[in-house]
Amino acid sequence: MALLDSFSRAGEGASRIAERYIPEAWVVCMVLTVVAFFLAIVGAGAGVEEAVLAWGNGMWGFLKITMQFSISILAAYACVMSPVGFKAFDKLASLPNPDRPVQAVLLMAVVTTVTGYLNWALCFVVSAMFIPFLARRNPNTDVRVMSAAAFMGVGTVTNAGLSGSAALIVATPDNPLVNPAVGEPSLDRLIPITETIFSSFNISVVAIISVVSIIGAVALHPRPGMRVVTFDKEWMEKILPTPPALPERRNSPAGWLENNRFWCYLAGVLMLYTLGHSIATKGFGASWNINAYNAVFLGGAMLLHGNPLSLTASVRRGLDAAWGIILQFPFYAAISGLLTGTALGKWLGGLFVAFSSQQFFPLVVYVYSAVMNFFIPSGGSKWMIEAPYLLEAARTLGVSEVTVTLAYIYGDTLTNLIHPYMAIPIVAITGLKFADFAGYAFMVGVLLAVVMSVAMLLIPLQM
Repeated sequence: MALLDSFSRAGEGASRIAERYIPEAWVVCMVLTVVAFFLAIVGAGAGVEEAVLAWGNGMWGFLKITMQFSISILAAYACVMSPVGFKAFDKLASLPNPDRPVQAVLLMAVVTTVTGYLNWALCFVVSAMFIPFLARRNPNTDVRVMSAAAFMGVGTVTNAGLSGSAALIVATPDNPLVNPAVGEPSLDRLIPITETIFSSFNISVVAIISVVSIIGAVALHPRPGMRVVTFDKEWMEKILPTPPALPERRNSPAGWLENNRFWCYLAGVLMLYTLGHSIATKGFGASWNINAYNAVFLGGAMLLHGNPLSLTASVRRGLDAAWGIILQFPFYAAISGLLTGTALGKWLGGLFVAFSSQQFFPLVVYVYSAVMNFFIPSGGSKWMIEAPYLLEAARTLGVSEVTVTLAYIYGDTLTNLIHPYMAIPIVAITGLKFADFAGYAFMVGVLLAVVMSVAMLLIPLQM
């Protein structure tokens, strides 16, 4: 008990520090921008104008993924706000005993871990959406720790799970690493997911970090006598997604059309049939991506609501939860532009490789990937930037491409736990500040960093 008390108090202390020193998420993005400029100019030797132009030209590079993420949130929000979705979430939230707050944290940690393994976008949205339901049914649970638990999925198993971008890229035929538009290929073969996602090493790592993170989240809940932060009733009602009330039906052709269930059912069936056809002809691995996720949830929302007015009202409400993505993504794209439009990315990679050896290279890649995740919090796009020189360095040092890919995957996940980008849905839906729960997430990150550092020293160099 003394150890648990100490860990919980450490989490409280980290949370207080975060509340004091971590500003609003968009300001954090701008701080990272300044750091990236400094490193590009002073470290990588880029000219001021070169850096500014690289930043500005990169700003619109994430427009596609910005729209995809926005639809992810809107579609998931619309599903939850349907009568069926609301009842399912509310039923799940009622499982813990309200008098035992740690049970609610445990449930949230399990939900975010399972959804994270299945699909990062699913975890990204559903975990955040589940917080108001769980907090309403468990009013004695600290919402900061609950939010940190919801945050865990994207910082533990997502990249090592079924939707891990790097692993799917190296397994995809004609991917840019095997068949680049210019230059020599970085890979001379495809790496199937049986060697990465479904390798015995990765499965063992996923199991270990899942258990460690869940136990860590539960242990962080304030002990008796410590400060507990909860939502008041008024705020709870404001943030809880509820099915919209339909306006009085107009007695006119327009009223008949806008209340006709045919339109929603038609759209839903068309989207889901197209996805089903793709899976049947191309296979699940080649078909399942962010667009497929959006098709499932947007098509599902159509079928669950049925009524067009109910659907559109739910989507309008969901816009409040998507504003953070719309504002922040262009600035993260601009930082990505600094890395690709100047020598910054290669300069950073060179620093790590220069101080590495064969035995320690996986650990170096793990740390490097975690650091770079601050600047490009997108596993797939970042892998395309880093893979060419990381894979070349691995060949020079005699480390297998599979080992490097896995080390990259694990590192890319770690700093998600302290990155405001990954907390956008939680912040938008709950109204909490990122700093309110960042300290608790940091404590879980410390545990995982220790475990994974040991794992990187034990990982086979040839896989």
